[in-house]
Amino acid sequence: MSISPTGSRGSSKDDVLAQRQRIRHSAAHVMADAVVSFFPGAKLTHGPPTEEGFYYDIELPRPLTPEDLVRIEEKMREIVAADAPFVCSEVSREEAKRQFAGNPYKLETIDDIPAGERITTYSHGAFTDLCEGPHVQRVGEIKAFKLLNVAGAYWRGDEHKAMLQRIYGTGFESKDALERHLTMLEEAAKRDHRKLGRELELFIFDPVAPASPFFLPKGALVYNELVAYVRGLNTLHGYQEVITPQIFSTDLWKRSGHYDNYIENMFLVDVDEREFGIKPMNCPSHAVMYASRMHSYRDLPVRYADFARLHRYERSGVTHGLTRVRSFAQDDAHLFCRPDQIQQEITVFLKQFAETYKMFGFGEISIRLSLRPEKRVGTDAMWDAAEEALERALTSNGLAFAVAPGEGAFYGPKLDFLVKDAIGREWQMGTLQLDYSLPERFELEYVAEDGSRVRPVVIHRAWLGSIERFMGILIEHTGGALPLWLSPVQAVVIPIADRHIPYADGVAQQMGAAGLRARVDGRSERMNLKIREAQVQKTPYMLVVGDKEQEAQAVAVRLRTGENQGARPVAEVVGEMQTLARERR
Repeated sequence: MSISPTGSRGSSKDDVLAQRQRIRHSAAHVMADAVVSFFPGAKLTHGPPTEEGFYYDIELPRPLTPEDLVRIEEKMREIVAADAPFVCSEVSREEAKRQFAGNPYKLETIDDIPAGERITTYSHGAFTDLCEGPHVQRVGEIKAFKLLNVAGAYWRGDEHKAMLQRIYGTGFESKDALERHLTMLEEAAKRDHRKLGRELELFIFDPVAPASPFFLPKGALVYNELVAYVRGLNTLHGYQEVITPQIFSTDLWKRSGHYDNYIENMFLVDVDEREFGIKPMNCPSHAVMYASRMHSYRDLPVRYADFARLHRYERSGVTHGLTRVRSFAQDDAHLFCRPDQIQQEITVFLKQFAETYKMFGFGEISIRLSLRPEKRVGTDAMWDAAEEALERALTSNGLAFAVAPGEGAFYGPKLDFLVKDAIGREWQMGTLQLDYSLPERFELEYVAEDGSRVRPVVIHRAWLGSIERFMGILIEHTGGALPLWLSPVQAVVIPIADRHIPYADGVAQQMGAAGLRARVDGRSERMNLKIREAQVQKTPYMLVVGDKEQEAQAVAVRLRTGENQGARPVAEVVGEMQTLARERR
């Protein structure tokens, strides 16, 4: 695994993806056309393309069934076969309201379009929809598509608004590409971390704490091993771990800019007639710590690491297992450095990032440079300096990257890292952000070599990102077969008969003394059943013991892959497992 070498900021891959998005957007329109042909009273809302396909949220007179999806898909094929052109028309606000007068969702959307911005519709055949595009030239260009399922979705993700039906589908430029995607979806369903999390007894969710995971003992062990791994990296790279409060007066959030730019994602509470915010991120509290004493240029960079709990108000319609939660922790760190230290610090981060994801077995990494959003803090000069510094760090390290205008954080541009898992899916993992604004807002300084007071620059960084999200992705990447060092139970010792239980206990104790996690399955069940259940639980080693093994101070080794290694000395197996765990292989 490696980060992509130098290349252009765009590529033919970008062209393919752009065309794929046009196909999916167009397929959403065709699907809406088909739905309206069966349900003339249907009220359409919006139907965007997504990274995986497309969807359309629709108000319908009754819940859709699987049979309805079959009929809708058949109708879509008829519409595609007609090969009508997509026609874009610019209309006035008044004309748009006349066209969609019977649809309150479209009228609300029209009202939200800023004054002076063009309003367009797209038509194919007799169907017209309010849309800014883009689309393919003709409907016949939608070569391959499939409707997948239906789910509920609140209008605009607001649980206080109408519940709609969201029809999901996907589309591709060829039937082969579609078949590959559908095969991947089947494999992804088997690897779904929500399903595996229950089966492997790692975590649960409960309505008493929506979108906030409860980590069971096995899951807590995995979680803590990930944190311990990052703590080791922090020590290696000179970070100092800190502990910060959970709740701050909103005076802090107003000063940092979160109150004006992020308040909709925060949980607020009133205490002693004052307004407080539960922290969604650590950076303002680290600024307070940095400001608690004066620093010399010799002190920098100051590197604070923090594993504090964070809380963000994610809407119920977008939460998803561990990968989108309201309560989480990051392997978070903030580096307060001199401008001349920026390039070296980013280079160290990039190298460690590549090594970390190689160790976890992920595929090639691609990088996205996300630039200033419309809603932001700081001056244009700050943004110019930050964006130029990030681009220079990438090019000087010989790394290719894509550019995402408008996708930066409100306080600074960022590097997003897209990593492929075992079945080819791309995940955004880890981040690095460059921030000239925070030091300005908190009046942070250090004493320069000439005695003057100078503002530091802040680098926000996370190798894994949210520990919860990383753990969910890792479970899916491995199909639940976590590497030995992360496996909650590394070996199950299986006695063939009750008389072998004392020897099995001794083997488990020997492994425990060596720092390994082993348990004895002493139930009065068949040996093959015990082996099978241990395999289902993704246990790396199954160690069977009977008369022969006991006499030879050995164990019969079976792996979760099904490999049978036969009898091996206990000391040899323990040494092998220690090496694998220590080297995190």
